[in-house]
Order: sequence, then C-alpha cells, then structure tokens
Amino acid sequence: MRSDLVFGALSHVRNRYQLCQLASKATRKLHKPSTRLQDTTNEVLGHFRQSNPMAEASEAVTPQKAGAQTAQRRAA
Repeated sequence: MRSDLVFGALSHVRNRYQLCQLASKATRKLHKPSTRLQDTTNEVLGHFRQSNPMAEASEAVTPQKAGAQTAQRRAA
C-alpha cells in the first residue's frame, strides 16, 4: 500500500512537505507516458524508502560546481 511506502520514505526525510516536493519532482522526471502515474509514484516512494533522497540532491550540486557556474555567468 502507498501508506507503507510513505512511512518508509519518512525514515529518510523528516518533513512531509519536503517529501511531497521531492516525490513530485522525481515522479515528473521519471514518468513514462505508457505507464500509470500511480505506478511511477509508487516506484519513486519505494526508491526513497531504500535510499536517502536528500543525500542524492546535495551531491548533485557541490560548492565547487556552483562556484564554477557563477564564474561562467560573470564572464558572459
């Protein structure tokens, strides 16, 4: 059931609002038109249950990468 997936995902994300935001963004990115939206959401919550989505989000943008992007913007 989805409630089990949500409570499992809450072990990594303490704030329910933040969990909803992360799940909706991930569902939009991973959804395929040939599948049901509910199935994609369940897959995302299952993934969040097994791993920490916050750790993956913080690894995506490191301070070094952010500094390089700022330098590129100033040069342009």
